[in-house]
Amino acid sequence: MARYPGHLLRAWTMGLLFMLSACATVPVTGRKSLHILPDSQLVSMSLDQYNTVLKKSKLSNDPEKVQMVKRVGERIAKATEDFFREQGMDSEISNYKWEFNLIEDDKTVNAWCMPGGKVAVYTGILPVTEDDTGLAVVMGHEIAHAIAKHGNERMSQGLLAQLGAVGLSTALSTHPGPTNQIFMAAYGAGANVGFLLPYSRLQESEADHIGLILMAKAGYDPRQAIPFWQRMNKKGGKRPPEYLSTHPAPETRINVIQAEIPEAMRYYEGR
Repeated sequence: MARYPGHLLRAWTMGLLFMLSACATVPVTGRKSLHILPDSQLVSMSLDQYNTVLKKSKLSNDPEKVQMVKRVGERIAKATEDFFREQGMDSEISNYKWEFNLIEDDKTVNAWCMPGGKVAVYTGILPVTEDDTGLAVVMGHEIAHAIAKHGNERMSQGLLAQLGAVGLSTALSTHPGPTNQIFMAAYGAGANVGFLLPYSRLQESEADHIGLILMAKAGYDPRQAIPFWQRMNKKGGKRPPEYLSTHPAPETRINVIQAEIPEAMRYYEGR
């Protein structure tokens, strides 16, 4: 049996304990994921970054479109809160203070949700969503990324890769520039990030799955997710829009969503 020096064994043990303590469970799918960053710190940081993005952006002054974003967002948010309460997981989103804004940028086909429920939609995606239900597909998907803590997961991976296993406070104090850039890239916030830490196909599929359930609980027909993704894929042409740049192959995504619709329909019909 191999023997290891005491300091190496201790380091290995500490590393194992760290990884185990950093594991979290994704709602609905039950997958274990790596979260080394405290939710409270991420929510605080997300509020600062969200306000920064809004200050640098032009908010839409189209009352009809703005009201649509807020209306759909509030319904998805309520469905999210209901879902967590029914699962006895209220504490998971107890620090969420929902906010929905529409950014005037017709060239950006995108939307995102930060920890704490800060959501931004770009006007460029509205021609593809077409109506409330299409927008519910997008917002359900983005809110699903947030409650599944996919941003925490890929920011954790980004910090580990670039700065090592340091706490967020330490990373911010010693490497504020790279840490903030990793944060913005992890959450896809803004059109001028420079680079984007890609969601894995697994994370994208989870967001599709959870998003279907959230939109269904909010009273939107989950079957309409199929024509939305078909429209999105058609818009992409040879070069996919930013919103599809890291997503699964169109046919694969639609086939998987199709298989998940019966589960979502139970939520839709059981309201």
